Amino acid sequence: MSLKENPRQLKSSENRGTYRNFPMVPRVVYGAGSLDQLGDILMPRRKHAEAPVIFLVDDIFENSPLMQRIPAIFEDQIIFISADEEPKTVQVDALRDRIQNDFEYKPSGVVGIGGGTLLDLAKAVALMLNNPGTSAQYQGWDLIRQPGIYHVGIPTLSGTGAEVSRTTVLSGPERKLGINSDYTPFDQVVLDPELTRGVPKDQWFYTGMDCYIHCIESLNGTYLNAFSQSYGEKALSLCHEVFLGDLPETEQQEKLMMASWHGGMSIAYSQVGIAHALSYGLSHVLGIPHGLGNCLVFQHLEPYYSAGVADFMRMMELHQVCLPKGICAGISEGEMDTMIRVAMDMAPLWENALGKEWRSKIDAETLEAIYRKI
Repeated sequence: MSLKENPRQLKSSENRGTYRNFPMVPRVVYGAGSLDQLGDILMPRRKHAEAPVIFLVDDIFENSPLMQRIPAIFEDQIIFISADEEPKTVQVDALRDRIQNDFEYKPSGVVGIGGGTLLDLAKAVALMLNNPGTSAQYQGWDLIRQPGIYHVGIPTLSGTGAEVSRTTVLSGPERKLGINSDYTPFDQVVLDPELTRGVPKDQWFYTGMDCYIHCIESLNGTYLNAFSQSYGEKALSLCHEVFLGDLPETEQQEKLMMASWHGGMSIAYSQVGIAHALSYGLSHVLGIPHGLGNCLVFQHLEPYYSAGVADFMRMMELHQVCLPKGICAGISEGEMDTMIRVAMDMAPLWENALGKEWRSKIDAETLEAIYRKI
């Protein structure tokens, strides 16, 4: 088995496992109000007054009280970014170029504040400030050669696992695929559950379901091992409490934030599966947000994840969530072909879901049939 076929594990000539030594986030602070420690966290990382910290912030927070809590000093720059569309390689390159043109000195760090889109952008921009070329060149596994600059993730949504993962998922000219690298994880994460207050109900649900589906795909995958299982089972249990229980809002925020962290950890040494592969196709061609895309696909995956889909349908009913219909109605043959190609290109996801012989178990016709139901 080659690294290309399965980037999670290599086999030695003695047929004993040689396992990847994956990095984790080295520093994390958790707790209500912990955002207020950010200034103290950043100060030792500042090189000098003219080497700024760049804050990439979801534009939903512009003119909000949150802005008074961002410790911008000296030459620091706050850049507001819309999360209406998922991050693209051209966007990453444009941000990198803007920062390089605006400042004489390389930044002291990049801080992402927002949901998965802002966290992925922060990771990608930090990498590209220290690596030549375009970000599209690095879509894949272990293509980054130099560590990025210091980068901090502060999630304001819970579920994507972007705060802990070794990937930054980007839509490029040809495909939607992450920059998967040992250098991608954040150097510091701030987990402040208060920042997730006031999230619209549908967005809260779709993002939380990203975590839930992470767990189902990891726990039912062929890459499963004791490491990923321990994190996945904890995350799944927390998701059940949040989405099938009757918790007060504060406890929901805390538990879902922990579910997101554990869910992200569960795929660090494992993988996701069919829903994510198909969701990438929807996002790349139609611009469907990742969490919503996972939900749109997952409802039709009962043959692969029967128990998980049954609980998902209960969660939707309990929270009175109605998924949009007719998303793929009227799309062209070329668009359908592109969606299928993007999904089929996610070989590690299919192998995790269906095993080494996955190509004999899935085909373009099967994928088109699922897409046509959406």
